[in-house]
Amino acid sequence: MSAKTFVDTNVLIYAHDTDARRKHEIASGLLRQLWSDRTGALSPQVLQEFYVNVTRKIASPLSKPSARAVVDSYFAWCVDTTPAEISAAFRIEDEAGIGFWDALILAAARKAGADRLLTEDLNSGQIIAGVRIEDPFSQSV
Repeated sequence: MSAKTFVDTNVLIYAHDTDARRKHEIASGLLRQLWSDRTGALSPQVLQEFYVNVTRKIASPLSKPSARAVVDSYFAWCVDTTPAEISAAFRIEDEAGIGFWDALILAAARKAGADRLLTEDLNSGQIIAGVRIEDPFSQSV
């Protein structure tokens, strides 16, 4: 089985925000590849943040029914977070010196069997909790 790639909220948002232009193209292409390879993963936290942001905070918001359809389509990638991941996130937060929500993303990524996390919120190239951080929008990736 191929290792998974965990997708953070910002990448999922850009894939559905046509006003994001270059980031939209990059994110859309990455997600298409992950669907094709069957290696995408995310968590309920990502889907919740995605829904709120694409229906309220982007320049051209998605309708609620459209956003809900996107969320529904990503249920197949979803790994549940449990109290075990919350405890793991506490350890990651302390050890890596990052915020709790980012640590919870990493705990979920690890649970999903992901070897990389696509995000622009952490330092690209860094390895945290055994997961390599990749910023797909940086020039170096």
